[in-house]
Amino acid sequence: MTFSSGVECSVWLPPLVSFCISFFTSMGGISGAFLLLPFSMNILGFTSPAVSPTNMVYNVVSIPSGVWRFIREGRMLWPLTWVVVVGTLPGVIVGGWIRLAYLPDPKPFKAFVGCVLLYIGARMFMDLLGKSKSKQAAGQSADPNDFRVNNLRLTVKALSFTFQGQDYSTSWIGIAVLSLVVGVIGGVYGIGGGAILAPFFVAISHLPVYAVAGAALMGTFVTSIAGVLFYQLVAPYYESGGMVVSPDWLLGFLFGIGGFAGMYLGARTQKYVPAKWIKLGLAIVVTFVALRYIVGYFI
Repeated sequence: MTFSSGVECSVWLPPLVSFCISFFTSMGGISGAFLLLPFSMNILGFTSPAVSPTNMVYNVVSIPSGVWRFIREGRMLWPLTWVVVVGTLPGVIVGGWIRLAYLPDPKPFKAFVGCVLLYIGARMFMDLLGKSKSKQAAGQSADPNDFRVNNLRLTVKALSFTFQGQDYSTSWIGIAVLSLVVGVIGGVYGIGGGAILAPFFVAISHLPVYAVAGAALMGTFVTSIAGVLFYQLVAPYYESGGMVVSPDWLLGFLFGIGGFAGMYLGARTQKYVPAKWIKLGLAIVVTFVALRYIVGYFI
């Protein structure tokens, strides 16, 4: 089948790939868009700027199932979610403009993607090799039913809550500033930002991955909506000059329906999988793709 973006592939391939990716990445609070983009560019040959908003369409379609599962299990940190959303929304618009104005050519864009992915992978490996505090904060528990967030509080200085009998606290102001920066990167890359924020929450803020995954996904969902709208609104201006900017809605939807099923199952399965295995698998895949992109830029 030939899509509006010019991509040619079997109809079953995008849902299958996105299902496999999102099943594993959703366990870490990541939609999987950061891995779908290399697949779209390298395997499907989708290298125009339209690949970024198409990636965001995938987020919009797929994420609700995982978020709903986290909400149902009482694992949504709503104050953290809204701090992330408020911070990333303006950033994702700026990032979209940077993508169109300065990174339309696929080669430097791949180098940029490689740097972003390398950062994500490095943060995950650092967390895995970190101190015992980081390991304890990962939220590992022998009881698969003890996963509700309790005593959630938001003050002028900090966000705090209790999870599995342990108290956690982090500066929401710092997270808001970080979210703004991440929003710019996410807008360029077409990932919404959750792929960077989730590792930060776990490795730097020492928050449990089981508790922050829902907030990271929800933040990615809202910012992806804004990103898709931005690209669609500016498309007439850029496409008049021959640049393909509009998202490939059908391809994004096919990715999304596979991701919808994968995220639901991933969110439901997450609490039965040790946090260290979730992060180790993601770190290996992310680092491999990052190094491949960076090396490819110089060859």
